[in-house]
Amino acid sequence: MTPSYVFVAELWLFPGEAGWHFLTLPPAVADDVAEQSTSSKAFGSVKVTAEVAGHSWQTSLFPDAKTGSYLLPVKKAVRDKAGISAGDRVEAKLELQPNDAKPRKAS
Repeated sequence: MTPSYVFVAELWLFPGEAGWHFLTLPPAVADDVAEQSTSSKAFGSVKVTAEVAGHSWQTSLFPDAKTGSYLLPVKKAVRDKAGISAGDRVEAKLELQPNDAKPRKAS
Protein backbone atom coordinates (compact mmCIF):
# COMPACT_ATOMS: atom_id res chain seq x y z
CA MET A 1 0.00 0.00 0.00
CA THR A 2 1.42 3.37 -0.98
CA PRO A 3 1.35 6.32 1.41
CA SER A 4 -1.52 8.77 0.96
CA TYR A 5 -2.33 12.12 2.54
CA VAL A 6 -5.16 14.63 2.84
CA PHE A 7 -4.48 18.25 3.74
CA VAL A 8 -5.83 21.78 3.37
CA ALA A 9 -3.63 24.62 2.11
CA GLU A 10 -3.94 28.00 0.43
CA LEU A 11 -3.51 28.05 -3.34
CA TRP A 12 -0.92 30.65 -4.30
CA LEU A 13 0.46 32.13 -7.50
CA PHE A 14 4.21 32.10 -8.10
CA PRO A 15 5.36 35.62 -8.97
CA GLY A 16 6.33 35.92 -12.61
CA GLU A 17 4.91 35.56 -16.07
CA ALA A 18 4.46 31.77 -16.07
CA GLY A 19 1.39 31.83 -13.84
CA TRP A 20 2.23 28.65 -11.90
CA HIS A 21 -0.09 27.93 -8.99
CA PHE A 22 0.97 25.84 -6.00
CA LEU A 23 -0.14 24.35 -2.71
CA THR A 24 2.54 24.16 -0.02
CA LEU A 25 2.32 20.92 1.94
CA PRO A 26 1.88 21.33 5.72
CA PRO A 27 5.07 20.51 7.69
CA ALA A 28 3.82 17.17 9.06
CA VAL A 29 2.80 15.96 5.59
CA ALA A 30 6.07 17.19 4.04
CA ASP A 31 8.11 15.44 6.73
CA ASP A 32 6.29 12.16 6.14
CA VAL A 33 6.62 12.45 2.36
CA ALA A 34 10.37 12.98 2.77
CA GLU A 35 10.58 9.96 5.07
CA GLN A 36 8.46 7.71 2.82
CA SER A 37 9.97 8.77 -0.49
CA THR A 38 12.76 6.87 -2.20
CA SER A 39 13.09 9.51 -4.90
CA SER A 40 16.53 10.23 -6.25
CA LYS A 41 15.17 12.19 -9.20
CA ALA A 42 16.37 15.57 -10.33
CA PHE A 43 15.73 18.36 -7.86
CA GLY A 44 14.41 15.81 -5.30
CA SER A 45 11.00 15.66 -6.97
CA VAL A 46 8.52 13.01 -5.83
CA LYS A 47 5.94 11.57 -8.24
CA VAL A 48 2.37 11.60 -6.92
CA THR A 49 -1.23 11.28 -7.96
CA ALA A 50 -3.02 14.40 -6.71
CA GLU A 51 -6.71 15.15 -6.36
CA VAL A 52 -8.56 18.42 -5.80
CA ALA A 53 -12.36 18.65 -5.76
CA GLY A 54 -12.71 15.22 -7.38
CA HIS A 55 -10.27 16.00 -10.21
CA SER A 56 -7.10 13.91 -10.21
CA TRP A 57 -3.85 14.14 -12.15
CA GLN A 58 -0.31 12.83 -12.02
CA THR A 59 2.42 15.29 -11.18
CA SER A 60 5.50 15.71 -9.03
CA LEU A 61 6.06 17.44 -5.71
CA PHE A 62 9.06 19.74 -5.67
CA PRO A 63 11.12 20.50 -2.57
CA ASP A 64 11.11 24.15 -1.56
CA ALA A 65 14.18 25.31 0.33
CA LYS A 66 12.47 28.56 1.36
CA THR A 67 9.71 26.81 3.34
CA GLY A 68 11.42 23.48 3.99
CA SER A 69 8.37 21.80 2.51
CA TYR A 70 7.18 20.47 -0.85
CA LEU A 71 5.18 22.34 -3.48
CA LEU A 72 2.28 20.75 -5.34
CA PRO A 73 1.71 22.41 -8.73
CA VAL A 74 -2.00 22.74 -9.57
CA LYS A 75 -2.47 23.00 -13.32
CA LYS A 76 -4.94 25.36 -14.97
CA ALA A 77 -7.29 22.62 -16.19
CA VAL A 78 -7.74 21.38 -12.60
CA ARG A 79 -8.17 24.90 -11.22
CA ASP A 80 -10.81 25.66 -13.85
CA LYS A 81 -12.74 22.40 -13.27
CA ALA A 82 -12.57 22.83 -9.49
CA GLY A 83 -13.48 26.54 -9.65
CA ILE A 84 -10.51 27.56 -7.50
CA SER A 85 -8.06 30.44 -7.72
CA ALA A 86 -5.15 31.97 -5.83
CA GLY A 87 -6.06 32.72 -2.22
CA ASP A 88 -8.59 29.88 -1.91
CA ARG A 89 -8.13 27.26 0.81
CA VAL A 90 -8.16 23.92 -0.93
CA GLU A 91 -8.41 20.33 0.27
CA ALA A 92 -5.97 18.11 -1.60
CA LYS A 93 -5.33 14.38 -1.60
CA LEU A 94 -1.96 12.88 -2.52
CA GLU A 95 -0.77 9.37 -3.13
CA LEU A 96 2.90 8.65 -3.69
CA GLN A 97 3.58 6.69 -6.86
CA PRO A 98 4.64 3.12 -6.02
CA ASN A 99 8.13 3.60 -7.50
CA ASP A 100 8.69 6.64 -5.27
CA ALA A 101 7.43 5.11 -2.01
CA LYS A 102 9.26 2.89 0.45
CA PRO A 103 7.49 -0.43 0.97
CA ARG A 104 5.29 -0.42 4.06
CA LYS A 105 5.93 -3.15 6.58
CA ALA A 106 3.04 -5.53 7.19
CA SER A 107 1.55 -5.19 10.65
